[in-house]
Amino acid sequence: MDYFTGFGNHFESEAEKGCLPKGQNSPKVPLSGLIPEQLSGSAFTMERPQNLRSWLYRIHPSTFHGPYAPFKQTTWVTQRSQAEPTSPSQYRWQPLENPQADCDFVEGVRTMALTGTAAGVAAHHYHFNKSMGDRYFCNADGELIIIPEIGSLEILTEFGGLEVEPQQIAVIPRGVKFQVNPKSSGWSRGYLGENTGHPFVLPNLGPIGSNGLANPRDFEHPTAAFEIKSSSQVVTKFQHHFWSYEQGHSPLDVVAWHGNYVPYRYDLRKFNTMGTISYDHPDPSIFTVLTSPSSTPGTANMDFVIFPPRWLVGENTFRPPYYHRNVMSEYMGLIHGAYDAKQGGFVPGGASLHNCMSPHGPDTTTLEKGMAQGEEPQKVSDTMAFMFETCHVFHPTTFAMQTDSLDKKYTDCWQNFKPMFGDK
Repeated sequence: MDYFTGFGNHFESEAEKGCLPKGQNSPKVPLSGLIPEQLSGSAFTMERPQNLRSWLYRIHPSTFHGPYAPFKQTTWVTQRSQAEPTSPSQYRWQPLENPQADCDFVEGVRTMALTGTAAGVAAHHYHFNKSMGDRYFCNADGELIIIPEIGSLEILTEFGGLEVEPQQIAVIPRGVKFQVNPKSSGWSRGYLGENTGHPFVLPNLGPIGSNGLANPRDFEHPTAAFEIKSSSQVVTKFQHHFWSYEQGHSPLDVVAWHGNYVPYRYDLRKFNTMGTISYDHPDPSIFTVLTSPSSTPGTANMDFVIFPPRWLVGENTFRPPYYHRNVMSEYMGLIHGAYDAKQGGFVPGGASLHNCMSPHGPDTTTLEKGMAQGEEPQKVSDTMAFMFETCHVFHPTTFAMQTDSLDKKYTDCWQNFKPMFGDK
């Protein structure tokens, strides 16, 4: 697959030459018989830097479909399902078991936690082992960030295709129709973040300067490709409910397009990590890849943060992540290797949740090891963890609290601490 590069750029692409109008968006007579259609990811009157829209030139207009009907999806939870108050307890989960029956991407999503706010975040896990076939998906409630942990994916969208492997991510903008298929046999497993707030942007660099963190040139966008089919089903998530309709063609029948509202992929291994070269452990905000700003300046509706391979060189410094209580809430997952704040128990495919002001930090083994660490530079190499951080509170779902994967002894990792005050 071919890709355009550059975060937030305006692109134009055509699968067949001569299908993209020049000098205007909507000519009186459709060029090559293609129907012009604008897809707006922001209000028309947003300031130019935040204005998101693309023009699609398609074989059939998107209106050409059958009536909507309810679609049954019981594991992708869209509203808070617990009547009792959410506990401030720290939680950790081992990897979920695969579903008992074969399923596709839409059927294989299971929700672990969600904020329950209009502009908010939901954390899901996915497990699936078959292609979507003639089924497609559209999320009208927000954008999706797909994070593979086991198995590479082929993601087909209205704009073209993306291939995504573990340690890469894909972001599908709100309202874009797409399909996720496994690239190999067996079960594909990973994480799915749902952002119903402001679309993701790159964080401001401030005193860091003009370079660092996720470089815009490393974000890749698809080039135009289209499908010809005689029938398809489109499943839509709208207002926290699932609906579907049938139609006599593929929704991916876009032959040409131009604009800046486009899916993209990013390789997390290209992240340019910042860190201390003197003393003390910096705040994890320096690991932010993408951010969804809230209405409060400097506060995120959703940050997507990673903890990639890096050198630790802080002098006279406790190098693992420090003990912490945070006004933000944190849902973490492990994509690859080990996480340096936990010597065991937090494994790839698992997850943890530390809500607003709930204390968390290294286990006792890591504490002792960190204090005994020498002053020589240390390379943290075999790792790739991520975090969904939000100004809202995560509410674990009933499924998350009842699954056998819930680690009911998680907090034991801190209980063998021995006070050192007064030791000589």
